Formats: sequence, structure tokens, C-alpha cells
Amino acid sequence: MLLPLMAREACIRFLKTILCNLCHLSSEEVPQKGISYGYFLAEKTLNELTGKESFTHAKLVSAYRSLRRNLSYLFTYKKHKTLGIHNTTNSLDGGVFSPMKMLIKIHRGLSKSLKLKMVDDYLVKDKKKIII
Repeated sequence: MLLPLMAREACIRFLKTILCNLCHLSSEEVPQKGISYGYFLAEKTLNELTGKESFTHAKLVSAYRSLRRNLSYLFTYKKHKTLGIHNTTNSLDGGVFSPMKMLIKIHRGLSKSLKLKMVDDYLVKDKKKIII
């Protein structure tokens, strides 16, 4: 049974509200709140060519499941304030991964196994710099 457009928009607004209030919700509250639109997210469509069923609103289902699965890892910096965890990954993007990507680009003829060894070596050396 396909729901009217208003029900779809209501579900999207509901998920957006959850996303906007994530930092105030516990990991138990998000799955509870999603039950009200469970029928909408569980809706499936039959592909006549293959005979397989797939979620009608696959992107919404994926977003909701991802949120439910990863919520305990979000806002870790708030839970463990004494560890001094940054609230963004900017220091990783510019400080660790960018130089490593440049190193890999310079040596573009290497095989995959040699590239993996180079990345491993780079990360080990970088870790020593951070600890000292």
C-alpha cells in the first residue's frame, strides 16, 4: 500500500527533527520515536523484472538505520570530556590524511600491497610524533 505524499513528507520532517535534536536524545529514544513511522519505512515494492522486493523509500530507511546504529558513537567528545577529544575531524583531514594522500599520489606506480605498507609505516611514524 502506497502512502499519500503527505505521509511521506511527515516522515521526512520527523527524521529531520530527530537529526536536529540529536545531541539531546539518548540512544534508546531514537528507535522508540521511529516506531510511529515504522509502517512507512517498512513499505516494499516488487520489481517486476527480477521478482525481488526492495524498500520503497530505501534512502530514508538507510538514513534511519544508520542513525540508529551509530548514535552511540556520535557526540563521544561530550561523554568523555576528560579525554580532550575534538568535536570535528579537521585535525585529521589537514594534519594526518592530506600529507599521506600526497605521498601516495607521488608514488602512483606502486602496487596496492606496497601502498598499504607505505600507509601503515606513515601512520606508525605519525603516531610516534603525536605521543612524544
